[in-house]
Amino acid sequence: MIRRLLRQVHLWIGIALCLPLLILGLTGSILVFEDELSAVLTPQPQPAVGEAKRIGEQIAAARAAAPAGFVPQTYAAPAAGGLATVRLTPPRGSGQRTGGQGEALRVLVDPVSLATYPNPPEGVVRLVADLHKNLLMPGRDGRQLVGWLGVVMLMLGVSGLVNWFPYRAQWRNGQWRQAFAIRRGAGSFRFNREMHGALGIWGLTVFIIVSFGGVQLAFPETLRGIVNPVMPARDLRAAANAVKIEPQRGVEPMAVDDAVALARGNAPDSYLRFVFLPVRPDQPVRTGWTRNGHDRREPTLSVFVDPYARRIVDTYDPRQFSAGETLLAWQHALHAGQGWGPLWKALVFLCGFLPLLFTVTGLSMWWLKRRRHAAASAAPAVIDPAYSAREAGE
Repeated sequence: MIRRLLRQVHLWIGIALCLPLLILGLTGSILVFEDELSAVLTPQPQPAVGEAKRIGEQIAAARAAAPAGFVPQTYAAPAAGGLATVRLTPPRGSGQRTGGQGEALRVLVDPVSLATYPNPPEGVVRLVADLHKNLLMPGRDGRQLVGWLGVVMLMLGVSGLVNWFPYRAQWRNGQWRQAFAIRRGAGSFRFNREMHGALGIWGLTVFIIVSFGGVQLAFPETLRGIVNPVMPARDLRAAANAVKIEPQRGVEPMAVDDAVALARGNAPDSYLRFVFLPVRPDQPVRTGWTRNGHDRREPTLSVFVDPYARRIVDTYDPRQFSAGETLLAWQHALHAGQGWGPLWKALVFLCGFLPLLFTVTGLSMWWLKRRRHAAASAAPAVIDPAYSAREAGE
């Protein structure tokens, strides 16, 4: 009875939401290779050859290229052979709300020549990213809609596992192995059913991890509230925002390059990823670092520097996170196919095609079953024991 109910829920949710789930899956597969595609489809200008200028000079160049009053907020260090990125926010009282999408100014800076490229074109990959993150619905509503679709994916994964699980008779007869394969010569309905089940069970682990990551990115506070009672986890974002310093009158704050140099002592064998610049006097300079040889989407080591007292006030090291904090901090990287090597990247890429395959095989089963029932209703009633047995096992 429960399995029959879950089968109906699984079927009708899958049919009703197959299109947006298919879009999320395919765009997710594309974004696994976001960096590679961006380099081909939206290439950046090549930086000049020579020694890079100081970070402070790069930020000053970006500020000079921005409209008057725009305040530098973040500095993203260039990748090898790339450009630095400085994000600036509008001045207070300008009538523009800060923090909204499209309101900040992004300036690319050549770290060698200090040439600037304000608001560079983002291209088709950015469009695909927006489609995946919010279905082209700007703001919180689109992100939450995608989050709820991630919840639906988790529900479909769990209900699909229950529906796939072999019956007791199949376990006794040793037929459970057939649930992992597609038999040769299977008819149309059986072929689609076995493909639906076999692909689902082989891809279930990756499907659940990727779907969970999508839900966590959309509802970080909610997921932390669920994880925290089982595996205690601080709200790392709120904790980072709560780090404050005491501004000192008459003391000139240290330059950003000096703050980065001081922070580097707490980040050995790591490369600089970003710098959050203070926009209020009570905010520290926050630097982010990634260990050498690791992907940039992996959890970063954050070092907070007091530019007035010229000291490090706090450090958040992923290697010292609790189990719950580690679980949540890794979701972005795992969802994007990063952090576990080329094999994981390939599996996440293939996982994005599962909604398409589930849609094709699921709709095919539904249509074939409708046709068979219609034919059976039109024909004289004949009891076929073999047919009844097949029906009982569907």
